[in-house]
Amino acid sequence: MAMPLHLSLRLGGYLFKQKLLRREKFPILVELEPLFACNLACAGCGKIAHPAAILKQRMPVEQAVNAVVETGAPMVSIAGGEPLMHKQIDEIVQQLLDKHKIVFLCTNAVLLPKHLHRFKPHRNFAWIVHIDGLRERHDASVCKEGVFDQAIAAIKQAQAAGFRVMTNTTFFDTDTPQDVIDVLDYLNDELGVDNMQISPGYAYERAPDQEHWLGPAQTKALFAKAFSDGRRKKWRLNHSPIFLDFLEGKVDLDCTAWAIPSYSIKGWQRPCYLLDDGYVETYKELLESTDWDAFGRGKDERCANCMAHCGYEPTAVVATLGSLRETIRAAVGS
Repeated sequence: MAMPLHLSLRLGGYLFKQKLLRREKFPILVELEPLFACNLACAGCGKIAHPAAILKQRMPVEQAVNAVVETGAPMVSIAGGEPLMHKQIDEIVQQLLDKHKIVFLCTNAVLLPKHLHRFKPHRNFAWIVHIDGLRERHDASVCKEGVFDQAIAAIKQAQAAGFRVMTNTTFFDTDTPQDVIDVLDYLNDELGVDNMQISPGYAYERAPDQEHWLGPAQTKALFAKAFSDGRRKKWRLNHSPIFLDFLEGKVDLDCTAWAIPSYSIKGWQRPCYLLDDGYVETYKELLESTDWDAFGRGKDERCANCMAHCGYEPTAVVATLGSLRETIRAAVGS
């Protein structure tokens, strides 16, 4: 099972309510970015390419919490930048938990040992640590030696303190199926993280590295080989079976980016956190003023190589809970 049972039931109940209300577009998870500043300069991320004036900004606690509450989404993923550089990040997390949100705090984990004491384990809270491969591969991705060892030590410290810990791994065209297997085997079997998320790299417009993104054919070939021989079933992947089928090329899905909207110090980003077609003040305005039919593979040339979770995972989740067969499949393993 991808998530603990109580979280799966919470999400299922929320989606069932949307169906009863006959809502066609609704949020499932909010990508919250309370800052763009970071303590690393990763090759595949362009957040720190923003002007210095923007990098100095920090989203007020009330603004961050109100944005999530406005949507009604049950889950929020707090990213950046590096969230632990926000002096009030613990207050943002606690207030969201107090409002019964499921909170994931994304971090490169370099600052985690210093700030772990500011947080308390909670059944609705998890750390998501970025691990882009084993030692050499990860350090090359973040452009700094020693970060892999720091991240692994921080994960072990958080685990020992009773926290739920997940990982997020991005793969590029330099990765082989064996690279995928090696890092997921390590995270799943040796490190014993609770869940793992995976993503094919997408060409951020501001990212320093513009040469190593995966296209759809490469993505499907990579994951089809990595998932073979029953490996997919043993890994604790935090994805629906349908989304994993999508990565392998077994099914096709439409983009539903409105279900994982992105809110940052600039506002609600249109249409998703990967594309930047401007910002609006409210989620309602984002829904109503965006031509959602214009985005997705085969519709917008910028989306041609995208198989990212923000557009296609929510499609898979809704399809899963709309089918008894797929619901059972997700519950017992893919």
